[in-house]
Amino acid sequence: MIKNRITDLFGIKYPIVAGGMVWCSGWRLASAVSNSGGLGLLGAGSMHLPTLEEHIRKCKAATSAPFGVNIPMFYPQIEELIDMVIREGVKIVFTSAGNPAIWTPKLKEAGITVVHVVSSSKFAVKAQGAGVDAVVAEGFEAGGHNGREETTTMVLIPAVCKAVDIPVIAAGGISSGRTMMAAQVLGAEGVQIGTRFALSAESSASEEFKRRCLSLPEGDTMLCLKKIGGIRMIKNDVYQRIKEAEDRGAGVEELKEIVGMRRPKRGIFEGDLNEGMLEIGEVASLIDKVETVQEIFDDILGEYTLLDSGD
Repeated sequence: MIKNRITDLFGIKYPIVAGGMVWCSGWRLASAVSNSGGLGLLGAGSMHLPTLEEHIRKCKAATSAPFGVNIPMFYPQIEELIDMVIREGVKIVFTSAGNPAIWTPKLKEAGITVVHVVSSSKFAVKAQGAGVDAVVAEGFEAGGHNGREETTTMVLIPAVCKAVDIPVIAAGGISSGRTMMAAQVLGAEGVQIGTRFALSAESSASEEFKRRCLSLPEGDTMLCLKKIGGIRMIKNDVYQRIKEAEDRGAGVEELKEIVGMRRPKRGIFEGDLNEGMLEIGEVASLIDKVETVQEIFDDILGEYTLLDSGD
């Protein structure tokens, strides 16, 4: 057990949070992480409301430990989503990709612990002012939606820790006991791990997507689409079309047309490696096998404990 403000805030044994990732973070992954002593998150971004409601209920049945829901603020039915999460008795919500001041008061009034994902110390200060309980500081290395600032985790974490008083959770490029220890040395009290859990046995991502990610060399993911938010993805046919469009100065509407609505699902969930968007973090190049969530915890905590003991 590791005890600090993050473990106390969530009521968990270890300050390890699984990212609430689209098409990966269903009830199986979330409950497995929670059962292993961390905090599992359901990824609401890829779920219709009835689907998310089903996953919340299945997660409750699969674990008695705390779990939460990650809510991107651009969700099209955000008000109905917030109401449903409150009605279902969810105790922890992570918000991202938007202004936390809009929904934090309502969530807090319902007794929900609120955490917001930020990519800069400026936004961390705004999140603290909005009343969130903690922030996730996500560096440039992270997969999927990313900050335009391109600030690396090594620089971002100490900057955010200096700027706010609330607990900071480090994200972006973290997949091991060593990187967990590094985040702690930089001032973070917890870590959020996405890529390694996205490639776990319990992840709902397709086997084709997992195999592609496990074979990635260094430098085979890139941040693109900064005009519409910034997304890190594997270089494939879709990425090349995006890059060609961006190189000639394509506008927001053209880029949105290339991306479409279904490409992340086609790539991650359905396994279309050419026409789908394959969102994953840089650290995928360091991962070479699919493991269960419990195996991942054992590996991370074993390495962390060895380093912490000084042996």
